[in-house]
Amino acid sequence: MKPGIHPDYHPVVFKDASTGSTFLTRSTATSTSSIEWSDGNSYPLIVVDVTSESHPFWTGTQRNLDATGRVQKFEKRYGKRTRPASGGA
Repeated sequence: MKPGIHPDYHPVVFKDASTGSTFLTRSTATSTSSIEWSDGNSYPLIVVDVTSESHPFWTGTQRNLDATGRVQKFEKRYGKRTRPASGGA
């Protein structure tokens, strides 16, 4: 790599704000707060809103919308419409 043009890539601890889970990885992100890790070293701490520990897709708590209810609500508001029969010319 060309020296002097790349940002500092260093160990950082990320913490999920909702679950409190933490993981150590490497990043160019910086922080003024730090945390002592299980290896006895102190690392910058980045608090994030969502990780795989709390994201609905990864936790399996994803909401499924009631598609049938939405269609019925649309038909109630705008009336049920039918498509014209496609006929050959």
